[in-house]
Amino acid sequence: MEEFSGAIWLTKGNEVIYSKANGYANRAEGLPNVVNTRFGIASGCKLFTSIAICQLVEKGILSFQTRLRDCLDINFPNFDERITIHHLLTHTSGIPDYFNEEIMADYEDLWKARPTYLMKSPKDFLPMFQDNDMMFNPGEKFHYNNAGFIILGLIIEQQTGREFTDYVQSEIFRPCRMESSGYFSLDSLPKNTAYGYIDNKKDGTWRTNIFSIPVTGGADGGAFITAPEMIRLWEGLLNYELLGEANTNALFNPHVQVKDHVFYGYGLWINKRENNIFKYHVMGYDPGVSFHSAVYPDLGLKLVVLSNKGSGAYEVISEIESFI
Repeated sequence: MEEFSGAIWLTKGNEVIYSKANGYANRAEGLPNVVNTRFGIASGCKLFTSIAICQLVEKGILSFQTRLRDCLDINFPNFDERITIHHLLTHTSGIPDYFNEEIMADYEDLWKARPTYLMKSPKDFLPMFQDNDMMFNPGEKFHYNNAGFIILGLIIEQQTGREFTDYVQSEIFRPCRMESSGYFSLDSLPKNTAYGYIDNKKDGTWRTNIFSIPVTGGADGGAFITAPEMIRLWEGLLNYELLGEANTNALFNPHVQVKDHVFYGYGLWINKRENNIFKYHVMGYDPGVSFHSAVYPDLGLKLVVLSNKGSGAYEVISEIESFI
């Protein structure tokens, strides 16, 4: 396994039982990663979008069965009118995605014709999928879909009158004391933030991911967090600080089966062992980013693995899970 670059944080109850950092946050300056370095988490922050939607449901602004056409004033000429919030949250809407992993192998290919520095808000993604045809009927099957979460971000903006990132910052990060977390522009990263690195294994060279992913994260991915603050996010959810019990349960409910023993809730994955919940987890991968974080309810464990390389987090979490 190649050398891990990132941070690992494991807790049991309120006790930190393992923490470690390795590699460099800034290779050019020789600045090392530390356990509270900020890392990008790519699609891991779909959980934040889902929490925000559940908060609007809790306030009575939306329901999980609200239809897309009834809560967003944007025209999608070829979309099925039956699409609901629930379909979008569970990747079962059937809408076209702007990045279809079944036909595209490299996320960087998206930005050859569309500069990454123009991608700053959910509406900037609309031309990439808005007029395309449905892939399948709503509710027919699970198909991981980034565009569905872009739409959820647009719904949050319309229903609250606020920018998506501002809403998440004030209604999710602040209550969980996630003071270091945020949606930072790649061309102006704050102090103690890891650059994402893409290695060329053929010649040993490397580059940052500034031209490989959208310049600012949003509803489908791209936030920056620290390992301890991800733990606080899990605790905020589990202690009903962000949502009441009913909507927290809705978030964690295994709504759709993805494959054997693997399910999807609202913005998170659920793995079972012998019909019992083994873990709730989120993950994210982008060029220069890999991330996994999990809660193991029966074991009382919470784990965060953050990396500023495109691989490494999965290998670490798999190694840890081989002992539990």
